[in-house]
Amino acid sequence: MCGIASIFNIKQQTPALRQKALRMSQKLRHRGPDWSGIYVGGSAILAHERLSIVDPESGGQPLFTSDRKQVLAVNGEIYNHQDIRQKYAGKYNFLTGSDCEVILALYKDIIAKDNEEKITSTQICNMLEQLNGIFAFALYDEERDEFLIARDPIGVIPLYIGYDNDGTVYIASELKALEGQCERYEPFLPGHYYWSREPGVKRWYTRKWMNYDSALCKEGDTFKKASDRIKDALTTAVKHQLMSDVPYGVLLSGGLDSSIISAIAEKFSEHRIENDSKTKAYWPRLHSFAVGLKDAPDLKKARLVADHIGTVHHEINYTIQEGLDAIRDVIYFIETYDVTTVRASTPMYLLARVIKSMGIKMVLSGEGADEIFGGYLYFHKAPSAQAFHEETVRKLSKLYLYDCLRANKSLSAWGVEGRVPFLDKEFLDVAMDLNPEFKMCGPDKEAGQDKFVIEKKVVREAFSDLLPEEIVWRQKEQFSDGVGYSWIDTLKRITEEAVTDEQMAKAAERFPINTPKNKEEYYYRSIFAEHFPSDSAARSVPSEASVACSTAIALEWDETFKNLNDPSGRAVKGVHEQAY
Repeated sequence: MCGIASIFNIKQQTPALRQKALRMSQKLRHRGPDWSGIYVGGSAILAHERLSIVDPESGGQPLFTSDRKQVLAVNGEIYNHQDIRQKYAGKYNFLTGSDCEVILALYKDIIAKDNEEKITSTQICNMLEQLNGIFAFALYDEERDEFLIARDPIGVIPLYIGYDNDGTVYIASELKALEGQCERYEPFLPGHYYWSREPGVKRWYTRKWMNYDSALCKEGDTFKKASDRIKDALTTAVKHQLMSDVPYGVLLSGGLDSSIISAIAEKFSEHRIENDSKTKAYWPRLHSFAVGLKDAPDLKKARLVADHIGTVHHEINYTIQEGLDAIRDVIYFIETYDVTTVRASTPMYLLARVIKSMGIKMVLSGEGADEIFGGYLYFHKAPSAQAFHEETVRKLSKLYLYDCLRANKSLSAWGVEGRVPFLDKEFLDVAMDLNPEFKMCGPDKEAGQDKFVIEKKVVREAFSDLLPEEIVWRQKEQFSDGVGYSWIDTLKRITEEAVTDEQMAKAAERFPINTPKNKEEYYYRSIFAEHFPSDSAARSVPSEASVACSTAIALEWDETFKNLNDPSGRAVKGVHEQAY
């Protein structure tokens, strides 16, 4: 992953302002340790910290058009860049092999009409819709003195936007680059853009499936047809996302989702995706990585999968003390005090360091499947297909605050890029247009109330030929549980001892914004406040409870969720095999 930091609407360029931008960018250097670049001109400054994945030799940023009238800083990957390059062959003069340069070609195309007719917001949205990838970018048009900022549909790539009262606009990949540099800031919403000609953050990414009544379900569809579509679409997504000019690997927890991604990736790893598999890959052996306490549930399953699909497997053990020692750094890098996210980010952060030490710069991961297919155990309680579908849509809309944030920032802390095929834009259109009945889990109406349909059955059926049976039908295990149950149990005990009853009683006085609801959250919040003391920082973390099954939606499904204040999957009684 790269890091970007930019300042717009500058009234007067000064050396001091350039230094300010460089300080902001330096805070992001862990995201892009390979090279630094900066543009200063007109009313804008764009800075970039590069992690080179595609075109390491000539793809440095910021990127420019051949006439240098437009400049671009991007964090992300555009998976369909070759198709766009072919579309503009002979029409646009590409200066690099960077996948991100196609954004400039698309922009040039629409502004070419600007002298004849006014560019509309619809054209901006159409431009962004042509991109299939994960991205956050800032584009400055020096000729028109205008700028465009945009973020990918789900928010796989992080982005924050800040403001000063004089109209200055700031953006940065992480909030640490904005803390203390502007008067206020907030997360830049996924699937949104900011165009200076019509100021304000506006949505560009919309789909019919976001509304249950408008969701498309194919007439005459069957479970088998739906499962086959899932298999084809995900296989295509994984293949596209294997484009890389540097060594890559897969995160293999031993759960269903990461195992599927790893198995598909292994099928294509022998050949180079960038030239349509015409030559051998630069690194023909696929490396897989698993992390956990010794004898953790995930590690045994990960080894089983690795042996089955033939990856070069690496099992990383950490101790509880090593995890506890890392928490302060983890919170600095992930920029949240959400309990679930801190629990899961810590082992991922430790794993990322080992991955980087081995020369791996990009990994594929399984984030997003549980949100798309209702994989969390409380989905067993969904009362109807409509309720089930609407909850998957809601969960997807919040991913940028949770799992996407965790995966991206935990890996980026050590300069490793994470890619998430389940959240591929084209795959989402296939998966979210399925009849929700095909996704539902819980009591089997046909077999009787004592029989259950396992979560994500439509996915399990699709890939049952790629994996061992005990992996295909393994129950959902949340990552923070799967690395070893004693990890969470120890965190609960340590934080219970560290925070006094008196501190909890006065929690609202110390933390009036998003007041902690338990001692573990209070403990993480205290560390967060040391790193990021501003109100903007506190508000950047979601205010809703981090426990997915304590939401109002879940309470409507089952009264047993009332007052449940534990995000572990083991807290879902009657569903998890190891429930406590």
